[in-house]
Amino acid sequence: MEKMLNEFAVGEKGVVRRIEGEGKIRRRLFDMGVTPGAEITLRKLAPLGDPIEVNLRGYELSLRKSEAACVVMEVKNA
Repeated sequence: MEKMLNEFAVGEKGVVRRIEGEGKIRRRLFDMGVTPGAEITLRKLAPLGDPIEVNLRGYELSLRKSEAACVVMEVKNA
C-alpha cells in the first residue's frame, strides 16, 4: 500500500518508492538521503505537526510537512 510520508503515524515504517517534488525540494531530499529504496520510520511529530522527525539510514532527520508530502512510501507491515 502506498501513501505519502506526511500521512504516516508515529512508529510507522516504510520504504521510499519515489520522490514527486521538483527542483530544489527534490534535490534537497536526495542530498539528505531520501532516495528510492531507503527505509524510513516516523519517530516523532512536533506538537503542531510540523516538522516531523524520521529515522533514515541510521540517523534522525527533521523534515517539513511540505517536504514529506513529496515522498511516496510503500508501507511496511510490522
